[in-house]
Amino acid sequence: MNHSAPGNADKHGERLAARFAEAPHIAASVTDQGRFERWLAELEPAQFTRLEALLAHRFARGILAGIAEFSPYLFELLRADPQRLIRLLECDPDAHLATLIAEANGAVLAASDEAEVMRLLRRMKAEAALLIALCDIGGGWPVMRVTAALTDLAVASVRAALQYLLRQEAARGKLSPPNPEAPEEGCGLIVLAMGKMGAGELNYSSDIDLIVFFDPDNTTLAADIEPQPFFVRVTQGMARILQQRTYDGYVFRVDLRLRPDPSSTQVAISRDAALNYYEREGRTWERAAMIKARVCAGDPRAGAALLAEIAPFVWRKHLDFAALADVHDMKRQMQTYRGQSEVAVEGHNVKVGRGGIREIEFFAQTQQLIAGGRHPELRVRPTLAALGVLASSNWITVSARDELTTAYQFLRRVEHRLQMIADEQTHTLPEDKEAVERFAWFFGYPDREAFARDLLRQLEIVQGHYEKLFEGDDPTGTAKLPALDYSAGPDDPRLLQYLATLGFKKPAAVAQTVRDWITGEYRVFRVEATRNAFVEFVPALIDGLAHAEEPDRAVVAFDHFLGALQRGGRLITLLGQNRDLVALVALVLGAAPRLGEMLARQPQLMDGLIDPRFFGAMPDRQELSGRLATTVQDAGSYEEFLDRLRLFGQESLFLIGTRILSGTVSAQQASTAFADVAEGIVHTVHGLVADRFAAQHGRIKGQESAIIAMGRLGSREMTASSDLDLILLYDFDSDNPDSDGAKSLQGAHYFARFTQRLISAFTTRTNYGVLYEIDMRLRPSGRAGPVASSLVSFADYQANEAWTWEHMALTRARVVSASPEFRERIERVIRDVLTRRRDPGIIANDVADMRRAIAQEKGEADCWDLKYAAGAMVDIDFIAQYLQLVHAHEKPEILDVGTTQVLDNACRLGVLAQSETEILRAAARLYHDLTQILRLCVSDRFKPETAGTDLLRVMARAGDAPHFSSLEARVKETQSEVRRVFRALLEGTSSSASAR
Repeated sequence: MNHSAPGNADKHGERLAARFAEAPHIAASVTDQGRFERWLAELEPAQFTRLEALLAHRFARGILAGIAEFSPYLFELLRADPQRLIRLLECDPDAHLATLIAEANGAVLAASDEAEVMRLLRRMKAEAALLIALCDIGGGWPVMRVTAALTDLAVASVRAALQYLLRQEAARGKLSPPNPEAPEEGCGLIVLAMGKMGAGELNYSSDIDLIVFFDPDNTTLAADIEPQPFFVRVTQGMARILQQRTYDGYVFRVDLRLRPDPSSTQVAISRDAALNYYEREGRTWERAAMIKARVCAGDPRAGAALLAEIAPFVWRKHLDFAALADVHDMKRQMQTYRGQSEVAVEGHNVKVGRGGIREIEFFAQTQQLIAGGRHPELRVRPTLAALGVLASSNWITVSARDELTTAYQFLRRVEHRLQMIADEQTHTLPEDKEAVERFAWFFGYPDREAFARDLLRQLEIVQGHYEKLFEGDDPTGTAKLPALDYSAGPDDPRLLQYLATLGFKKPAAVAQTVRDWITGEYRVFRVEATRNAFVEFVPALIDGLAHAEEPDRAVVAFDHFLGALQRGGRLITLLGQNRDLVALVALVLGAAPRLGEMLARQPQLMDGLIDPRFFGAMPDRQELSGRLATTVQDAGSYEEFLDRLRLFGQESLFLIGTRILSGTVSAQQASTAFADVAEGIVHTVHGLVADRFAAQHGRIKGQESAIIAMGRLGSREMTASSDLDLILLYDFDSDNPDSDGAKSLQGAHYFARFTQRLISAFTTRTNYGVLYEIDMRLRPSGRAGPVASSLVSFADYQANEAWTWEHMALTRARVVSASPEFRERIERVIRDVLTRRRDPGIIANDVADMRRAIAQEKGEADCWDLKYAAGAMVDIDFIAQYLQLVHAHEKPEILDVGTTQVLDNACRLGVLAQSETEILRAAARLYHDLTQILRLCVSDRFKPETAGTDLLRVMARAGDAPHFSSLEARVKETQSEVRRVFRALLEGTSSSASAR
């Protein structure tokens, strides 16, 4: 099959069912091949007959069966309205989409209220979304026709919403439009479509990026109306109409954060303020963003005038090599060391990953930026059009254009198919091979291997072109330093000149630091051989540091690192032989001082970075257990065993943390990896301490002990700084309670002493520090209860005494170390407690009360407290725990230790609306992504105003935001949405009753 095929673009006028050219692959092993056929059989006879006639067309039945099997979102659209499906299969898709948009616009103009407008636009979106998906999946349209259709739909939706609001304002006498039928004309409000919407390239489940400006000197406002509050209110209303979730879903998610300084400006900005900002503070990435800007709604004349005024900011008069350093900075930020191993298919992000869509866009846009001022023909918005003009103008080769075009079309189709599964703005392939296999079937491939071959080939082609970008004039130093007197420092003009060409902004300061390295009294250089090796390494070191995101800051960070290093001959040699590691180490030192301190204390941690496995797939629990066993197997003493455990834990933290920073592992993968490391260590410590304790005190007949993980370890959502919430349960033959050792202990006393010994193994400070902090407050009765509990007393407490908050905590309970039989008994007790019948009103009241108490104790005003802020992670966790406690009796399938899986289960079982699930799931993903970074890099509260630039950049990248200000705005908006859902679910349903 050909996944960059142009589609049946020449079949205008032909019904859609006859235009299909391909279909998903339905394998014999799929879970439920008959899902579509059963739905078909349940239709009314007339509908069944019409559909059967349409399904006679080649590929039609396979497409609908594939949708039923692989896309819950699209199958729901099919099932919701069979007549709509028939209408679409019988239509000419081009004509039908145009008619659908025109009819919806006409209906909006006649709508009586906002609720009707929202309903009309959502129904238009639902029908258009199904039509466009059918055209894409069946090859009825080429992929760029699909993106154009999605863009047309978005533009029409924005215009309709804005027109309705302006008409309402005119009816209230606040606006006096010359043409009441077109109130936007002359109103002074300008809506710019940015990004893919501006270029006519929207993806299937895309947000729409808008910037709203107004010209206060040229409006049709009534004399007593202040422009800014008016236009801010209209903008907020437009966003509400488009994105608020209702019974009918939503139209488009609206992102207004590309405006100047979004964390501190209103959603609508005056023309003068915008021009002043771009002139004084506008950055290169904002210039690149403006390449795709176009007026999509509002006052067309004012919009054209504004774009003309912004044009000199975007397009410089001369070949803009002054911006070349900024372009290299942008490239470095995208290309921060991600390893040289083959790109993995599983978990790959086809948008921002290596060889992805963004690299193609960057390839085109940066060349447009540099030359577009002098060559107006380069000022085009669509990516493929830009590649075409670059080739015809001899900026790139024709073969580069053709290869990148094919790759772009292929990757956009992958992106669309990913998003069609659940209408999510995702760009990431599944994490495991089985799920990728299912995705490959949905994409029409017979198996994972065939899809992987095509995907990897395209990614490698893009990567090859991207890496060559500006290669010939790269100021970041692909060449070696010339022969210079490095110890001369800032007194050598040749050295200063070369450092400047490498991209260092303060070459004199860098030269002085290099001289200090060579001649200064650093402890690590007390061994002459180490100093000599380092002097030879200096040219490569400077070359590597020049590739860091901020070269000058990287030099300072490396200087601090050298000052802390006590022995490092081998480390210097490793860095000298692996230059790519220098940029990675610079990132670690600049963004995560905590990891840098670990590396300075224990240079042997670097060994893990040069292991070929480092940038491959994350090790699973079995592999980690094997590595851990190898680490401790020949320890000569208990003390050495504890040291080796700590070294293993710290090396694992360092390696996982470095992968988080370098962008080569997702937050979810990191959470799981941290949990797997901790779980392996807990199991190992449990076994060894049990054996040592038995050697001293013997064993009790029939004894069993188990460690239950609670909190973040239980839910497998750990970060670099998580402590371990544990409960120890035991059982023994009550008729024979004495242990059989030389120092016999009885029953509960035996296990209390054993638990204290276990805690000590984790918390005793050795030469390698503490293994983990242990928190056992979640045990029955908390601090007032015994440190270990018998299974019988645990079951009785949970059934008869535990408070609601303790049952909430129990939803995350997971047995991590026990015999299989004892594990099964404990899991049965936990399941029995969680599935008992509860009063939803009482539980809602208890959960809401607990949230208020936490807010009083911890505060909830700081948006960067991603755990406790209003609308932050605790709100989402509490929602998931509430849903389990009130629904598990009738729907036990809702139970899971992981918050996002609970939300998915709740949605699938019909107890949480799809719209609310999407809000909460996206929020949880964002919070996890950012929390992983913050726990690595910040030991106290995160304060953006005092944070280093390296950290802010890493944060923005983790949140998929163009800059930190945009990320901050997104975090605030997300927290507002989550808090709204929390109140609707809990405070809206809680009763005045209170209960335990």
